[in-house]
Amino acid sequence: MFHLLLGIIYLAFISLGLPDSLLGSAWPSMYQEFSVPVSYAGGISMIIAVGTIISSLQSDRLTKRFGTGKVTAVSVLMTAAALFGFSISHSYIALCLWAVPYGLGAGSVDASLNNYVALHYASRHMSWLHCMWGVGASVGPYIMGYALTGGQTWNMGYRYIAFLQIFLTAILLFSLPLWKQNGKGEQEPQESEKSRKPLTLAEIVRIPGAREVMTAFFCYCALEQTTALWASSYLVLRHEMSADAAAGYASMFFTGITVGRALSGFLTVKLNDTWMIRLGQMVALVGIAAMFLPFGKESSLVGLVLIGLGCAPIYPSIIHSTPEHFGADRSQAMIGVQMASAYVGTCLMPPVFGLIANHISASLLPVYLLAILALMVVMHERMLPKVRRREE
Repeated sequence: MFHLLLGIIYLAFISLGLPDSLLGSAWPSMYQEFSVPVSYAGGISMIIAVGTIISSLQSDRLTKRFGTGKVTAVSVLMTAAALFGFSISHSYIALCLWAVPYGLGAGSVDASLNNYVALHYASRHMSWLHCMWGVGASVGPYIMGYALTGGQTWNMGYRYIAFLQIFLTAILLFSLPLWKQNGKGEQEPQESEKSRKPLTLAEIVRIPGAREVMTAFFCYCALEQTTALWASSYLVLRHEMSADAAAGYASMFFTGITVGRALSGFLTVKLNDTWMIRLGQMVALVGIAAMFLPFGKESSLVGLVLIGLGCAPIYPSIIHSTPEHFGADRSQAMIGVQMASAYVGTCLMPPVFGLIANHISASLLPVYLLAILALMVVMHERMLPKVRRREE
């Protein structure tokens, strides 16, 4: 039965990825209908991101009170309701309002599920689960494309995903008894868990190594999202590729992440989380270095794939190592603040490079990525001695 629960969690991670790329694929149709500037997509993304930050910071309190199963089911239901709300929206303001429960639901389920897997499953499952997120993120645009090319509107694309999320909610509700199997899960928190006071943000930050891992996670998501957002523009402005060709080649970065996470699951048999993170950082460094080589677009394309491969093991390995580094009793709180740090990096750093590209040059993308990677490496290595002292 415990393996059945793992299968449900895999399904949940696919579901997590499904809506993440919908806005980008549907926005060219949406902004014209609402008669707003194309840049207004950023406003919706920011509202979603703020919601995810808030709910991630509250994940420790919610999980201690209700348990992972209930938090996951309710969060997916909130996301489903928000997606259905998107599908019936006829104004930009309505989209902004529905973005609030979207963000709150996404942050809670992400933090709770990641912590549950980190506590109860091997590292390989964390890598493969995040690979499944990539599968979901890749399938979402195809569902939207099916709706748009089939004579329907973007509304139906969102509705299809909403129905899939409702179906997943039903599965999660029926699976609640599975979250308590031989002490390896929780349908309801134990009394001792309920009585333990959730950690405040100030208390979490004072934990040895907490600030370093938060900064490292901030840097990781800044690296991933800046590359994802600006790779296509870099290829157009630096190598004078056509916009269509650049968009296709830029997707190789996501291919690198998805394939890399599938491979990482096998590598974890030989390497622990710390060395998986280091391996990812080294591969990403090689990818960034390739973008500096004077071999035209070919070296940049190879670099993007390698950066994606390098990114692949870092996120799941940082999450999976959290209970070991900070203690199982504090892992939910730590993962919550790590996820919040990740979303802050996602919000802030890609727009900062946009300013650099606008006022200086988009050719500085490799330099920008190198600086972020360097800070990530320094913070991760500074964290390790601090958490080792706690473990000893």
